[in-house]
Amino acid sequence: MPSRSTLSDTPDVPVVPIRPSRRALLASAAAGTALAGLAGVSGAGAARAADTSKKADPARHVAFTSWSGAELAVGPFDSTVDYVDPHAPSGAPVTYDVATWTSPVVTPGFGLTELVASWNAATPGGSWIEIRVRGTSAGTLTKDYVLGRWCAEDPADGGGIHRTSLAGQGDTVATVYTDTLATRTGYTLTDWQLEVRLLRPHGTTHEPTLSAVGAMASALPDTKKVPRSPNGPACGMELPVPAYSQEVHVGHYPQWDNGGEAWCSPTSTAMVVDFWGAGPTAAETAWVTPPVDPQVDFTARNVFDYTYDGAGNWPFNTAYAATRPGLRGFVTRLRSLTEAEAFIAAGIPLVVSVSFSKGELQGAGYSTNGHLMVIRGFTTAGDVIANDPASHLIAHDTQVRVVYDREQFENVWVPHSGGIAYVIAPAGHPLPPAPAEANW
Repeated sequence: MPSRSTLSDTPDVPVVPIRPSRRALLASAAAGTALAGLAGVSGAGAARAADTSKKADPARHVAFTSWSGAELAVGPFDSTVDYVDPHAPSGAPVTYDVATWTSPVVTPGFGLTELVASWNAATPGGSWIEIRVRGTSAGTLTKDYVLGRWCAEDPADGGGIHRTSLAGQGDTVATVYTDTLATRTGYTLTDWQLEVRLLRPHGTTHEPTLSAVGAMASALPDTKKVPRSPNGPACGMELPVPAYSQEVHVGHYPQWDNGGEAWCSPTSTAMVVDFWGAGPTAAETAWVTPPVDPQVDFTARNVFDYTYDGAGNWPFNTAYAATRPGLRGFVTRLRSLTEAEAFIAAGIPLVVSVSFSKGELQGAGYSTNGHLMVIRGFTTAGDVIANDPASHLIAHDTQVRVVYDREQFENVWVPHSGGIAYVIAPAGHPLPPAPAEANW
C-alpha cells in the first residue's frame, strides 16, 4: 500500500516575504555590502582606466554540478501526499501520487555557505515538482530544505499549483532566502544532495519529467571590491540581443507585481529567450493588453513566485526558459567578467544580477538594491555592452543598450550578488570550456 503524508508549510522561524527590489540585497548583505534603495541619479562618467596593480582577489569557490538524460531515472509513484496550495482560493487539500529522484552526494571540496538549485522540467496535466536539498554540517546531516514548488503553467492555464518558494525554513544551521540556501554564521556544509519529488494528481497518468537538474554551491570571500579582470576572448564582440525596457510595462498586471521596476528579471529573460528565437507566439500572448513587448508580460506571468510575490526568483526564470522550444537554462555564479567573456565568445548572452548606489555605475541613471540585466558583448577596450531594461528609467526600448565601464560593472556584480548569472541556450549549443573548479 503506498504511504501517505501531508506537505507542511509550518515555518520553523518566522521570515518576512522578500519583495523583488530586495532580492539581491540579501546576497549583498551576506557579503557585507550595504546598498541604497532605488532612487534616480543623473549624469554619466568617463570610463575609468584599469588598475592592474591592485591586490589579487581572494579565492572565490564556486562549483556547479548537474545531471541529465539517463542520470535522471525516477522511481515509481509509490506514495501519496496531501497538499494545500496556500495561494489557491479554495484552501482544500489535493491528493497527489509521488515519485522521487535523488542525486548522488556531492562533495565540492570546500565548505559551502550558499547553494542555488536549477531544473528543467515539464509538468503536464496538473503535475508539479518540489526541489529539496540537504547536506552535512560538522558531521551531522541537516534536515531537508525546500528550494521550490514549481510547475510550468499558472492554475488558470492548467497548472497544478501556484508555483512558490517556501518561507520560514530557518534553523540553527541554515535558512532559505527565496531560492538560495544560506548557512548561518559559523556553519558550512561539506556536501550536499538534491531530492526532486514529482507529483501528479492522484489516480491520473500525467507525469512530470526532468531533463536537467543541478545546483551551484559557493563559498565567497567577504570583500567589497574586486580588481579589474583581464580582458578575455570576447573584446570587440556583440550579440544581437533584442532590447526591451521594463518601464514600458509600468502598471501592467498587478497580480504579477505591476510591471515596471519589479520586472527586470522577466524582461531580461525575455530578451535572451527571444534572441534564441524561442519566444512566445502571438497566439500565446493574445491575452496581453496593451500588446507592447507582450513577451515580457508573458514571461513575468510564467516565472512568478506567489510567496516571494515577485518575478525575480532566479531558478524560476531559467526553468521557464527551458520550457521554450529547444532551450535549457541554469543559474550559476561567475568569478569575473573574463569568465563572462567566454560565454559571449561562445555566442551565449548572460542575464546577471547587480546592485549599486549613486555613482557606482556611471551612465546607469539610477541606483538599485537589486536588478538584472543582459550582458550582450564587450567593446574592444573590454567594457561591458549591456541591455539594461531599466536604463535611465525611461520607458523606451531604444534606451536599453548601454556601455558600462568594466571595472565598475564587475564591482556592482561580483561582490554584490556573488556573480549570479542565468545561462540560457539551446540544448545542443556547446558551452565554453569550464575552469578547473567547474562553475558550469
